Amino acid sequence: MKLTLFILSLLLTSFLFSHTSNAAVTCGDVETKAVSCVAFVTGKQPKPTPVCCRNLKMLAASAKTVNDKRAICRCLKEGVNAFPGVKDKYLSQVPRLCGIRIPFPVSLNTNCDSLASLSFATTTVPDNLHWASSRVDK
Repeated sequence: MKLTLFILSLLLTSFLFSHTSNAAVTCGDVETKAVSCVAFVTGKQPKPTPVCCRNLKMLAASAKTVNDKRAICRCLKEGVNAFPGVKDKYLSQVPRLCGIRIPFPVSLNTNCDSLASLSFATTTVPDNLHWASSRVDK
């Protein structure tokens, strides 16, 4: 519980700067959805949970404009940077494991300002991909 509150407070603090954009997506929305993925991106779970994937698919679907995409990217990047336990090798796996096609590499070093009219798409990922295999690159 303490860890969850700590993560939420870090994310909320770092997300506040993005509320000034013209995007319809707020950092509060991003924070609420992304926190369910922290256990995977920190290496504490072998795969993203179904809740994590569902939440990220909702975020991808809500990115209607370039400003939305940039806002989501900035919120995620700032939130990730505020939590030092996030590992790039796990973060980069999230789109594939959750069935979200993103036309740029997901990384701690992603340049959110370079996002233009790129589209996000979601696909259906079989349940066995999420939970039957285990990660070996710990």
